Amino acid sequence: MSEKEEVVNIFGDTIEACCHDPVTGYFRDGFCNTDEHDFGSHVVCAEITEDFLIFSKSQGNDLSTPRPELNFPGLKEGDRWCLCALRWKEAYDAGVAPRVFLESCHLQSLSFVTKEQLEEFAVNRLN
Repeated sequence: MSEKEEVVNIFGDTIEACCHDPVTGYFRDGFCNTDEHDFGSHVVCAEITEDFLIFSKSQGNDLSTPRPELNFPGLKEGDRWCLCALRWKEAYDAGVAPRVFLESCHLQSLSFVTKEQLEEFAVNRLN
């Protein structure tokens, strides 16, 4: 990603920060930015729930245990985090999708889920 390239959200606007505490994002910059090396497509900004953490762990991805060697603090309910788009979609299909912050979801997320699916779980709906 070049410095001149504007990163946009699902509305085509400049993407907003997802979270700086804990610092999220593939690049650990607080944004759900991505590039060709981000094979998980960490592009959906979500508010973590206990149900989602249990679901994700059952799918082989333990997001609640800290992994300091990976600069990962471990998540708890209420944290915001840039999730893999396909994991969010799996949670959606299983009925345990966490709420999302639309203005912080990268445009790339629409390659995996629809805007309408994300809007169903929006914390911050645009008027």
